[in-house]
Amino acid sequence: RRSGQYTMNHDHSKKTPDGASFDRSGSQDSLDELSMDDYWKELENIHETRGNNHEERVALVVKEPDEGELEEEWLKEAGLSNLFGESSGDSLESVVFLSTLTRTQKAAVEKRVETVTQTMRKKNKQHQIPDVRDIFRVQNDSKGKVCDGSEPSTVRTSENKSETQDGTKGPNFSLGMDEQKTPAEDMPFSDTDINLEISFSEQAANLKDSSIGKMCKGGGGDTLLPNFRLPKDKTGTTKIGDLAPQDMKKVYSLALIELTALYDILGTEFKQQKAVKIKTKDSGLFGVPLSVLLEQDQKKVPGTKIPLIFQKLIAQIEEATLETEGLLRIPGVATRVKSLCQELEAKFYEGTFNWENVKQHDAASLLKLFIRELPQPLLTVEYLKAFQDVQNLPTKKQQLQALNLLVLLLPEANRDTLKVLLEFLQRVIDHRDKNKMTLKNVAMVMAPNLFTFHGFGSKTIEQSEFVMAAGTANVMRFMIQYQKLLWTIPKFIVNQVRKQNTERQKKEKKDKAMKKLLKKMAYDREKHEKQEKTPNDADVPQGVIRVQAPHLSKVSMAIQLTEELKAGDVVARFLSQKSGNVQTLKKEEVFLYEIGGNIGERCLDDDTYMKDLYQLNPNAEWVIKSKQS
Repeated sequence: RRSGQYTMNHDHSKKTPDGASFDRSGSQDSLDELSMDDYWKELENIHETRGNNHEERVALVVKEPDEGELEEEWLKEAGLSNLFGESSGDSLESVVFLSTLTRTQKAAVEKRVETVTQTMRKKNKQHQIPDVRDIFRVQNDSKGKVCDGSEPSTVRTSENKSETQDGTKGPNFSLGMDEQKTPAEDMPFSDTDINLEISFSEQAANLKDSSIGKMCKGGGGDTLLPNFRLPKDKTGTTKIGDLAPQDMKKVYSLALIELTALYDILGTEFKQQKAVKIKTKDSGLFGVPLSVLLEQDQKKVPGTKIPLIFQKLIAQIEEATLETEGLLRIPGVATRVKSLCQELEAKFYEGTFNWENVKQHDAASLLKLFIRELPQPLLTVEYLKAFQDVQNLPTKKQQLQALNLLVLLLPEANRDTLKVLLEFLQRVIDHRDKNKMTLKNVAMVMAPNLFTFHGFGSKTIEQSEFVMAAGTANVMRFMIQYQKLLWTIPKFIVNQVRKQNTERQKKEKKDKAMKKLLKKMAYDREKHEKQEKTPNDADVPQGVIRVQAPHLSKVSMAIQLTEELKAGDVVARFLSQKSGNVQTLKKEEVFLYEIGGNIGERCLDDDTYMKDLYQLNPNAEWVIKSKQS
């Protein structure tokens, strides 16, 4: 039925790669022959395009690290490089950071520090080499209770302590504030609920210890994907893009440690790959690093976060109609795609390229070519293998949790571009009745474009390629199906960031070396308060918050907190005022922000219950502004 459509567009004298005749039993039984056929056809198209490509590219070399190098790199990435080397032992930040880790996260850090320490001793480096137990003892002495509330002493004592824990319930987080009862304690989570309150690796450890772990197994096998959902969180869901950069840095470190801890518990090796730098093009469209593309695009369209050519190709495909049968699966004509590619390179930025003659299938081929030609894969050299390895995790829920953390680890440009791609793919799938492109078909066709990367020697189809094909297609399905969940920052990570900020503030006050800084901060605060305070502002009564909108209105509002008051209500009340620039604003343009206290800055979703959040962060200021200002 389909092959006819192929031959009209493409010469398929070549045989489908041998891989297709492999035994299709085991975990692939749900991926029928037809959809696997889509994968091999796509791979064949890619090899054909590569064969007659403009210039043979230098493959990116992936370097095999020396002993201990990987762990040293990992500690640097996690922001913990001062646990070893010349600066070891002198970092306030690291002590604060370590004090907020859960039991499983600490174990992951300890394991890597141990390896680095042993390697250093072997090489006899002239550094002070810390004993791993001392690192964790520092903050355990200063604070009787660590973030997960379950361990007063070092990780080494965790074995006998954890027996008191109920297998189904993870540790309670003490946030360094008044103990709040979290909804997690009252509310049992169902199999399809994604619990964001408790560290994923702690959940995995608890599952392992209990009999529940024996249920809900099964990796990428069955066709039906569960209807996973996020239970409502009264203090608001935090999405990527809601936090300030300084807090996102902390989120990155925590996500890296958490993902490593999760892989450790589940017995899957987590290795970041390292690319050897190669010379890349510093201008143009195809084969140009994302960062370079964005730099040149921002000169044309300030603030753009997605490459213009990428946006334009998607718009071009959508302009025709997403109902075209075989969209994304049927390739464009190879020679035409090649000449379009060259013409775009010459005319795109000048604005002289004629888009009217670009056929839809050619535009789709160009979009896929753009992704493949990136000098480093969209999912990055560092994490491409970790994305592939998600398929090896025992349960679908754990696969989803790992993907959530991996998305948090991607650089901003890669993450933003991936998001636009996944949203587009979902729109294609929404028209599946007409275009015959189901979730499975789209995943099959797109997986080779994201996962078979020229740097990993993907020119020949290996024995293992068949298993990888089914696996990466499953990871692709997950990313498309659950994209909304994947762009959420888990609450336990946001809580750890809050705890770090609180602990750091406490330590800063005590630390003599910080005196100068404190003086300046106090002076700035005083100055700030003098400017901000109006006579009636002096003492805000209990249970009332003051909401300001310095960019939009001179008037600030005193708002009484009630059990039901939500962030959306506060914004609506503000917009009902007729002062300043307020009357020109639309509801979707402005947001309420939580600023300061135990968070840098956080954009609140409309369903955030203000009283619950106020109890979590009583020292915050509440500001209404647009996302740009």
